[in-house]
Amino acid sequence: MKAQPCTIALDAMGGDHGPSVVIPAALKYLADNPHANLILVGDEQRLDACIGKASRERLRIHHTSQEVAMDELPSRALRNKKDSSMRVAIDLVRDGEADACVSAGNTGALMATARFVLKTLPSIDRPAISTTVPSLHGHTHMLDLGANVDCSGAHLFQFAVMGSELASVVDGIDRPKVALLNIGQEEIKGNEQVKQAHELLLNSSLNYVGYVEGDGIYLDDVDVVVCDGFIGNVALKSSEGVAKFVRHSLRKQFKRNWFTQLAGLAAMPILKRFSGDIDPRRYNGASLLGLRGIVVKSHGGADAFAFENAIYIAEKEIREDIPKRIGEQVGRQLEGSGQYRETA
Repeated sequence: MKAQPCTIALDAMGGDHGPSVVIPAALKYLADNPHANLILVGDEQRLDACIGKASRERLRIHHTSQEVAMDELPSRALRNKKDSSMRVAIDLVRDGEADACVSAGNTGALMATARFVLKTLPSIDRPAISTTVPSLHGHTHMLDLGANVDCSGAHLFQFAVMGSELASVVDGIDRPKVALLNIGQEEIKGNEQVKQAHELLLNSSLNYVGYVEGDGIYLDDVDVVVCDGFIGNVALKSSEGVAKFVRHSLRKQFKRNWFTQLAGLAAMPILKRFSGDIDPRRYNGASLLGLRGIVVKSHGGADAFAFENAIYIAEKEIREDIPKRIGEQVGRQLEGSGQYRETA
């Protein structure tokens, strides 16, 4: 089946590395995807210099005069950086010039700007950040990962609906298994918000399987894990740290002496596969769900390989029309409940 044409706006100045990562990722993506078009949003002079003599087929530059710093307050970026690469990339989605936006920039500023420019879908109080993490059965969708530090039970319920629809569309699962992240699997465990969300999910038509503990994100047979942004961000960053620690420790042990070096050479094919399975770059690209447009957040320190993966996530969401699907599903669930709508 021939892929449908799409246009994706890239915040070329965002992240820790800016154009030095975004441009190689963009050129590689375009070389492998003849149906796609990309818009590099940022300082034209710097972008021209980075592109050099590389092919510019299906690639255009949209000049902007400002950048959003990684440590900039979201309110300041929203108020004072209307010509930033981040803001303009999102504006292009709003105006229909791009089908999606990908940015490695300041997470808080990206969420605030995207919510202000694109608005939330009907019946959605707050957007949520979702990404996939590796697990024994393949991968698990996890949300929220930092957009909402304080959440009510109703917000967690909305995240569950969005995550379920995302997993259904992306993974082709009819009824994804949804779980709430908690400090135990017993009914009495958890704070009031989690308990409230638990009751709402029990009375919904989602395939809700109950509570899951932290290790269950990777070990249990679940498709979606729901939590507030504070817990989700800590869990994700802790997991990334463990993965890096394991790789570092293995390399260190195999370099101890000539015998361990020989053992390392013999085990190299297995180690490469293992390293690939837990490589966070393969899962780079977090979706901002609940908006009236597609915005994907790349890790700020992503390299070109990781950033290209985020572009692919945006393309898949375009192809599956994720915002429309989520809006319809959330509307059905909330209408059926008759009570879960809250004001952000």
